Amino acid sequence: MTTQFRTLGKTGPTVSSPGLGLMGMSDLYGPADEAESTATIHAALDAGVTLFDTGDFYGMGHNELLLRDALRARPGARDDAVISVKFGALRDPDGGWSGYDARPAAVKNFAAYSLRRLGTDHIDIYRPARLDPAVPIEDTVGAIAELVEAGHVRHIGLSEVGAETLRRAAAVHPISDLQIEYSLLSRGIEQEVLPAARELGIGITAYGVLSRGLLSGHWQPTRALANDFRAISPRFQPGNVEHNLALVESLRAIATAKDATVAQVAIAWVAAQGEDIVPLVGARTRSRLTESLAATTLTLTDSDLATISEAIPADAAAGTRYATPLMADLDSER
Repeated sequence: MTTQFRTLGKTGPTVSSPGLGLMGMSDLYGPADEAESTATIHAALDAGVTLFDTGDFYGMGHNELLLRDALRARPGARDDAVISVKFGALRDPDGGWSGYDARPAAVKNFAAYSLRRLGTDHIDIYRPARLDPAVPIEDTVGAIAELVEAGHVRHIGLSEVGAETLRRAAAVHPISDLQIEYSLLSRGIEQEVLPAARELGIGITAYGVLSRGLLSGHWQPTRALANDFRAISPRFQPGNVEHNLALVESLRAIATAKDATVAQVAIAWVAAQGEDIVPLVGARTRSRLTESLAATTLTLTDSDLATISEAIPADAAAGTRYATPLMADLDSER
């Protein structure tokens, strides 16, 4: 067993820490090998991982089907798995993006399709991928609450919302967790969002803990980015990427002293920020998964944490975490 377990907030499920984020197995990070993706999910199950994060728009349904087939190949795996699904992002046949829809009728429509693709009678955690500015959060959460009452959903989560939205949502129905980017290079939640979540008893599932590969210790600035989201990411642009990788090199010295890898230190740092935080790792191969899960054996002392913070201070990253048009979709950044 290489995983630990944490409970998401006051009302959420107990899940493995870290959990496995599946997006890159279907979309946005260039080609992925489906057989290796399935093998990686199976390796995660073997290691005790229970939290699997997907979205109905990852590969336009492909990601949910991939998870369904991987779980079906392991009898009893669905009973142990906690499936977290994001919904609401609209795609076109060319893979483009067309906004968000979180109207109550759309919520139930998306859920119906996800349940069928996943081959399950319930979704463990269901969450809108972004706040729909045209729909009050109370209406969206109320619709999911009706799915909870009907037994189709077990817990309600949110993603990338700010403190005010978090409070409004929690007034309608208990929220298990907020999924939001959090890493050594993305620490914005520490100002308002994380304190609000803790005040409300809402857990954090942290994605982007390796800052989309920058903190992996493996990134090369000359890497080709065809069909890859990072091609438009400000932090990967010339000038910015060199600055950010220099920060990573300062972390490498710390990792070497701990007999660990850069990725393991970065993951362990997120986990060390509180028992209410569950890192999500986006490993697409068994080797990367093995490396990521070994972060659970790494203990960072107060001295280690201070040294890391000195090496990579808050706001040290060059470039915003998303391109400007995508930043506009983030309620958490308002």
